[in-house]
Amino acid sequence: MAIVAPTLAQLREVARSLSLSLSDMQLEEYRHYMNDSLASYQEVDAMPDNLPPVSYPRTPGIRPSAAENPHNAWFVKTDIAGAPNGKLSGKTVAIKDNIAVAGVQMMNGSSILEGYTPDIDATVVTRILDAGGRITGKSQCEYFCLSGGSHTGAQGPVENPRKAGHSSGGSSSGSAALLAAGEVDLALGGDQGGSARTPAAWCGVVGLKPTWGLVPYTGAMPIELTLDHLGPMSRTIADNALFLEVLAGPDGLDPRQMHQHEPETYTEALDKGVAGLRIGILREGFGHTNAEPDVEAAVLSAAGAFSELGAQVEEVSVPMHRSGPSIWTVVATEGATHQMMKGNSHGFNWKGLYLTSLIDAHSAWRARADELADTVKYTMLLGEFMIQTGRGRHYAKAQNLARRLADAYQAAFSKFDLLLMPTTPLKAPRLPATDAPTTEVWDRAWENMANTFPFDLTGNPCLQLPCGTSKGLPIGLMLVGRSFEERVLYQAGHAFEQTYDWQANARM
Repeated sequence: MAIVAPTLAQLREVARSLSLSLSDMQLEEYRHYMNDSLASYQEVDAMPDNLPPVSYPRTPGIRPSAAENPHNAWFVKTDIAGAPNGKLSGKTVAIKDNIAVAGVQMMNGSSILEGYTPDIDATVVTRILDAGGRITGKSQCEYFCLSGGSHTGAQGPVENPRKAGHSSGGSSSGSAALLAAGEVDLALGGDQGGSARTPAAWCGVVGLKPTWGLVPYTGAMPIELTLDHLGPMSRTIADNALFLEVLAGPDGLDPRQMHQHEPETYTEALDKGVAGLRIGILREGFGHTNAEPDVEAAVLSAAGAFSELGAQVEEVSVPMHRSGPSIWTVVATEGATHQMMKGNSHGFNWKGLYLTSLIDAHSAWRARADELADTVKYTMLLGEFMIQTGRGRHYAKAQNLARRLADAYQAAFSKFDLLLMPTTPLKAPRLPATDAPTTEVWDRAWENMANTFPFDLTGNPCLQLPCGTSKGLPIGLMLVGRSFEERVLYQAGHAFEQTYDWQANARM
């Protein structure tokens, strides 16, 4: 595209927006001097973008009919066969629709991006295909992933396969529902506040939020760089560990991977049992105002099963855990407003791969802002108000406090290998009616993540595993570990899974 010099009127308006008092004579002087700089822009614009190559033939995918998509969990179905051999050979995989798959539509749950088709594969997509996985489609997600329910996506709500009319959780709603319905073997989830763990808990599947930076986020639409995670979802711990072996490790394109941690053979942790492991039942993870007694009872019963298996299980207190949601709210609200929305999804000031086609497509939100989901509108209104009135200091202070929160958990990890708590304080509620009041839409979006929010701030790895049912709905237990100790999570989770029938709430 041609780079066009600003008119005097345009430059006058830009100066006004920057609180600059410049005369027309001064502006003309600035405008004339811009010619050489604009030539640099023109030169860069004419160069080809530096994007990774795309391999493996694929079909663009189709939107399945209602009969083929009873839970509305698919966004599009496609068929991309990976390498003939590899760790994921024979496995079918669903890709959350905030993750780029070249040549296949991507909406990220929003009407704004309808019709957008990425020109690259995200790093995790390439790794799945290189490992022999078969991608069978894109799964539905919440509108720009800003919801822990499954009711805000532009394509309609995703229904829980375990119980009709109930939420499947969000924002990785489709991924969890497809696994629970048995339609795929594996699925990718995203997690900025609990968006993989919450739907996994409510649909009765396994979900891992890895250590921040372990799995490259390259090619997924960001919300807030310091909160962004991608992780594996599955029906079993063994499949989850195998999937992480494929996904993990640096790609040289994601600044979140500041620690450059190499992947491990996580499946080697399976069948080791829990004898000798120290598990702390986090006191502050219980007793939330919306906690349901049957949820807490099931989690405590599961904690007893760990003890019977030989783990040392005791209560531990981390009082600052209860402040985690408040700290998260400040970071997520101002960060998402600044990066995802005002920054056209990617923002500035980080080195890595920028998906420029997504930046162009997402920038259309300004002309169509009234279409945004209420959860997005609310986040932007509050975020922009606090940025303007607080000058960014609240965001900065919250990031400083996030390190203090991490230190508080680290003190607990000096005595325990893992922390244990309910993944969510409540079971999956009924989906809001189409004419539900806005306050109910908001409540159903954010009521479930008091225990998941804090660990997106600190980056600790968290494993959600099913531990019981009540009234036909699954109950989830969350184990939290030290950074980059996913193998310990899998060790404990697998021992529990092999000896506890969560659907019967009993030892096998």
